[in-house]
Amino acid sequence: MPEKFTGAFAARLNSICEIEVKEAVSGDRVIPGRALIAPGGKHMTVKRSGAQYVVEVQDGPLVNRHRPSVDVLFRSVAKWAGKNALGIIMTGMGDDGARGLKEMYAAGARTAGQDEKTCVVYGMPKEAVKLGAVQQELPLQAIAGLIEQYGK
Repeated sequence: MPEKFTGAFAARLNSICEIEVKEAVSGDRVIPGRALIAPGGKHMTVKRSGAQYVVEVQDGPLVNRHRPSVDVLFRSVAKWAGKNALGIIMTGMGDDGARGLKEMYAAGARTAGQDEKTCVVYGMPKEAVKLGAVQQELPLQAIAGLIEQYGK
C-alpha cells in the first residue's frame, strides 16, 4: 500500500466497521476488537512483550518488491505467536505472504485463504495453497466468522 493512502484507508474503515481500525504505530497492542494496518512504505512486525503482543513499524528493504510486505508480518507472527495465531491470506496479486503463511503453519498457527471464486485476484491465496500453507479455503463472506470463532 502506498504512503499517505493507509492513514485515510484506516480512517475510512474505522468509520464503517464495528471494530477499531487504525494505522499502526510502534508499540500498539494487538488486542481483540482492533485491526492494525501497516503504514504505507513501512514494514510491520509483531513481537511478544510479556503477556501481550505489540507491533513495531520500521523501515527496511523491499521484500517481494513490497514495503509493507505480508511475508515480513507473517514471519514475525510465526516467530512470536506460533500456535496462538490465525493467519489469513486474501485476494491480491503475486506471492507476497505465501512463504510467511507457510512459516506460520509450520509454527502451529491455524491458516486459511480466500477461495478463488470470491477473490478479485487469486494470486496470493493461490501461491499459498500451492506451498501447502493453507489449511482451509473460505469464501470472503465466511472469513469474518472464522476470525470471530477463533477469538472465542
